[in-house]
Amino acid sequence: MTEKVHINQTEELVDRLVSVQRVTKVTKGGRTFTFSAVVVVGNEKGIVGYGLGKAKEVSLAMEKGVADARKHLIRVPILKGTIPHYQEGKYSGALVLVRPAAPGTGVIAGGAMRAVLECVGVKNVLAKSKGSSNPHSVVKATIDALSKMKDPRHVAQLRGIDLNKVFNG
Repeated sequence: MTEKVHINQTEELVDRLVSVQRVTKVTKGGRTFTFSAVVVVGNEKGIVGYGLGKAKEVSLAMEKGVADARKHLIRVPILKGTIPHYQEGKYSGALVLVRPAAPGTGVIAGGAMRAVLECVGVKNVLAKSKGSSNPHSVVKATIDALSKMKDPRHVAQLRGIDLNKVFNG
């Protein structure tokens, strides 16, 4: 299981904008337009987080999203450029499947999932999104799947066996 990560301000995090929505609130004085932005941040070395920002301008919404994402970072085990094992993640109506891939495969994933997987630093992975295609739900389901990943070194230590036996045994 992954734990929450606290990162110092000097650490370089890459941020990716997943989606921007224009939201309209109708009042008696007319329509008020605001923007909501879903942002994913990561250091491309196993740390990733997501955030939601809302503001009257897109750039401010993105800044708020990045600040929120920095507060929700998790550590994900990466082994030889891919994830250690198959995992499913679910959030609301979105179901995602992530599977390790051989070197040279690349990131085979759609929109919102691709942003999360690239920010975490996975180079080879097969991923499928089922159910809802809502970017908010897909990002949260992907984070759920990644947070359930178990580090193979830790599993080998718990079982008291060699690391190669975890994969071949």
